[in-house]
Amino acid sequence: MGKGGGKGHTPREAPDNLKSTQLLSVIDAISEGPIEGPVNGLQSVLVNQTPVVDRDGNTNIHGVKVVYRVGEQEQTPLEGFESSGAETVLGVQVKYDNPVTRTITAANIDRLRFTFGVQSLVEANSKGDRNPTSVRLLIQIQRDGVWVTEKDITINGKTTTQYLASVMVNNLPPRPFGIRMVRVTADSTTDQLQNNTVWSSYTEIIDVRQRYPNTAVIGLQVESEQFGSQQVTRNYHFFGRIIQVPSNYDPVARTYSGIWDGTLKPAYSNNPAWCLWDMLTHPRYGMGQRIGAADVDRWALYAIGQYCDQMVPDGFGGTEPRMTFNAYLAQQRKAWDVLTDFCSAMRCMPVWNGQRLTFVQDRPSDTVWTYTRSNVVMPDEGTPFRYSFSARKDRHNAVEVNWTDPDNGWQTSTELVEDTVAISHYGRNLVKMDAFGCTSRGQAHRAGLWLIKTELLETQTVDFSVGAEGLRHVPGDVIEVCDEDYAGISLGGRILSIDRDRRILTLDREITLPSSGTTLISLVDGEGSPVSVDVQSVTDGVQVQVSRIPDGVAEYSVWGLKLPSLRQRLFRCVAVRENDDGTYAITAVQHVPEKESIVDNGASFDPQPGTIHGTVPPAIQHLTTEILAEEGQYQVLARWDTPRVVKGVSFSLRLNVAAEDGSDRLVSSAGTPDTQYRFRGLTPGRYTLSVRAVNSQGQQGDPASTQFSISAPAAPSFIELTPGYFQITATPRQAVYDPTVQYEFWFSDAQITDIHQVENAARYLGTALYWIAASVNIRPGRDYYFYIRAVNQVGKSAFVEATGQASNDAAGYLDFFKGQITESHLGKELLEKVELTEDNASRLDEFSKEWQDANGKWNAMWGVKIEQTEDGRHYVAGLGLSMEDTPDGKASQFLVAADRIAFINPQNGNQTPGFVMQGDQIFMNEAFLKYLSAPTITSGGNPPAFSLTPDGRLTAKNADISGHINAISGALNNVVIAEDCTIQGTLRAERILGDIVKAVGKEFPYFREPATGAKRYASGTLTVQIDDDQSFDRQIIIPPINFQGSYYGRNDTWDTCTLEVRRNGALIYSGTSSSVPESYGATLDMPAGGGIVTLTFSVSTRGNSTGWPNSRISDLILMVVKKSTAGIGIS
Repeated sequence: MGKGGGKGHTPREAPDNLKSTQLLSVIDAISEGPIEGPVNGLQSVLVNQTPVVDRDGNTNIHGVKVVYRVGEQEQTPLEGFESSGAETVLGVQVKYDNPVTRTITAANIDRLRFTFGVQSLVEANSKGDRNPTSVRLLIQIQRDGVWVTEKDITINGKTTTQYLASVMVNNLPPRPFGIRMVRVTADSTTDQLQNNTVWSSYTEIIDVRQRYPNTAVIGLQVESEQFGSQQVTRNYHFFGRIIQVPSNYDPVARTYSGIWDGTLKPAYSNNPAWCLWDMLTHPRYGMGQRIGAADVDRWALYAIGQYCDQMVPDGFGGTEPRMTFNAYLAQQRKAWDVLTDFCSAMRCMPVWNGQRLTFVQDRPSDTVWTYTRSNVVMPDEGTPFRYSFSARKDRHNAVEVNWTDPDNGWQTSTELVEDTVAISHYGRNLVKMDAFGCTSRGQAHRAGLWLIKTELLETQTVDFSVGAEGLRHVPGDVIEVCDEDYAGISLGGRILSIDRDRRILTLDREITLPSSGTTLISLVDGEGSPVSVDVQSVTDGVQVQVSRIPDGVAEYSVWGLKLPSLRQRLFRCVAVRENDDGTYAITAVQHVPEKESIVDNGASFDPQPGTIHGTVPPAIQHLTTEILAEEGQYQVLARWDTPRVVKGVSFSLRLNVAAEDGSDRLVSSAGTPDTQYRFRGLTPGRYTLSVRAVNSQGQQGDPASTQFSISAPAAPSFIELTPGYFQITATPRQAVYDPTVQYEFWFSDAQITDIHQVENAARYLGTALYWIAASVNIRPGRDYYFYIRAVNQVGKSAFVEATGQASNDAAGYLDFFKGQITESHLGKELLEKVELTEDNASRLDEFSKEWQDANGKWNAMWGVKIEQTEDGRHYVAGLGLSMEDTPDGKASQFLVAADRIAFINPQNGNQTPGFVMQGDQIFMNEAFLKYLSAPTITSGGNPPAFSLTPDGRLTAKNADISGHINAISGALNNVVIAEDCTIQGTLRAERILGDIVKAVGKEFPYFREPATGAKRYASGTLTVQIDDDQSFDRQIIIPPINFQGSYYGRNDTWDTCTLEVRRNGALIYSGTSSSVPESYGATLDMPAGGGIVTLTFSVSTRGNSTGWPNSRISDLILMVVKKSTAGIGIS
């Protein structure tokens, strides 16, 4: 506003009046028919990933119409979908001087639908008002080369969002012809006018009622305004095709009744075997035009289907079919790729057996034939069975399985399957796979585990050649290989003769039975099938008595031995090829029947070896390392042993050092037949040594590892000091035990403040694992200092200080001195008894002696001793002096032997001793001590007024302590704290008087309805009495009490609520409320010595209506505190 004044204007926004509603009408082809249909009605129809109806039957998307046909030959057209159209999306802007043109070439269309509109339509004037506006468009069709206007359209109104409209054009000219959209209104050149026009799409429509025979279709109509600018997507959850299944099969219960006669019936099923049959034999979408039903082995599929229907654990505590198949084939692919994908879902492979397509499933099955050296072709080099092994890189131990997850919106989820034992041994080897047709997490997990176990357990392939017996099996059959070269023992051959009466077979080579366990021999019966019977005894190595001889066993037929200590070597044939010389080359891969239980049921097996020579050597044990210095470099001597003696074993060693980036770098690898090895020229670092045994066949045992460091040792983590009599024992401890570490011990009477001066200021004791510092100079009650550091071949750690004292056990010292005295020459001389021949005899001796010991040291002693006997008892009194040589040096002694020792000062005729020792007690008149160490101190008196016991218990009848007291626990009675007291922990008290806060609270009484107990109105009195008078002023704090009646204006009725408060009977407050709430709160002074204070709070309610009145009042809360104005103020 300027100086001259004026009036303001608020811009006005006109409402949007253009709203477009489009109806999406679409027909989706679901599948080759017929199909079963939706899984759960409209819950199975999802628009933009949202079900039309939820699980409770509530509608999520409104205005939806759904019609479907399951894909039968004679199905009716979809009601409400009589026309079909193909929409071409344009989304181009139409400008004034640039019409948008397209060409129509479809010959059989009947109509065209144009969809067009504006991105926004609004005009703003100079005052900021936003108003409706209009724009004009022309739809033109080219007829006979001339553009003819078919529709003249004006869009008038206002919208701030996109608005679309549709028009239909009939009577179309001959094809091809042009169509175009022309803008008549000039383009906007300012932001005040927004009227951009857009041609969204055109739709070519055919008016025809189509049945779509043999195609499952679904028609869907929905109002698109619910989705804004989103592209509308559709998803459907349907049971799939109705396929041919065995006539004795219940696909719902997954059970089979009776014997199957080979006929089929139509039914829905997701059993992968019959889904594969449908794909192979269907003439339209499948391979039925190339292969007939007679060319597919339905009997093999029958067995596979039964295997797939068996229930196994699902991983969540329940069960599920072993394999199901729920796939959607939406792209055309090579037939072989589709066939192998189907087979991958069933763990099987397709095989053409020369007559028809059959299938071999990887599951336990009977052995078809046994091969030994006697029934295979012996090549010139003499090795009939040739083995190869899978590469380690092909033995995966981790699999990421991609599968379709129903709980993830039917999107792809990934299941990680790992063999942690294999990963720890060989490192992680990951592969990714797609579980085709899998919609179960449990099935996906089993598929990944099956791949891992196949690659880890079935690593061997065998090749050999046979004669006509090569036709006794086909690819996929399980065969047994009894190779005595591999096993190291005779396992197979031919039968030379048969004694049926005695059940004895004469073999073509000697066999040896184990000392324990059951041995079986495999024979071929009259039908050509392997039969196993028990071996009861063996005579002369070739005469074998069996439990029975099967019918048809003939001379020169094949036999194979099954020992309890060796694994039966089974292989699955994968190829049979005819050689030029009329023989057959067979290739077979290792077969482990236990794999099924491992994968499907989580079983664990300890596999047996397949050979007595190729037994994996045991892991080494007791692996140790010793670090030695060698001219500035270091060497490590490794030693180990084996749990048992194994011939032909050497040892493989790998030494790694930790790099700076955290990885391991190989330093050296070596092999040795000995149980020790020396690594030389090593530099400081942290090393890992792995040692494993290797046998003559190259098989390796489990590795044993140890870690060691070539570095200066860490300082001791702590020092354990043990006190003794005139001695202290120091024992260092390491955080991690290292057998190569010892310790340097340094000793000092005084603490060394600068740790770097230890070698200059302390006394070096020596190097050991522990040290005993013993000397008469180590006195009880004084601190002594040890300085200790760890040392090894590489270097030394920093010093660690430890402070200790000798023992303060006085009674123990007396026993210690007893031993010292009695072992000395003077002690022996004084205490030695002289045999007096008569009773009541007496003897006085003086002794003096000087001698030289074996070390050339001079010793001397002098003394006097009196001995007497009386009534058979021996008495002695004496004293002596000595100078003797001891391991600790010269020791001078003055010993007195007497019942009583006393010191008397005879001055002024005094006869009272000042010091007396009698028996084990000392009596003194007065004593002044610089330092006293005593475990027990007791005052005179009975009972004593003061005592201190060895456990630290102090008892005193009266103590006046003016200094600092530091106590951890205890009890105090009748204590007065004269000044301040700080409690940093928790204070617990049964009762507290004085400067504290006291509070009470209670609900006011109410009248309640007799029938329901509901509150109606407040009525009653609460009384608070404060009777603990104190010596200081206090205050009574009453927080606000809110109360209210009620008022009803429509019938002029009211209820009032009145509160009255009295102090010692005197009214101090009275208030009434109807519709407006009232509140009472106060702070009342309570002077010291004022006596008891009684407060009464009375509430009442009344009204002018005939019914019950209505009122409310908050609870009463009251607090009493000490009155103080310090530290708080208000202004």
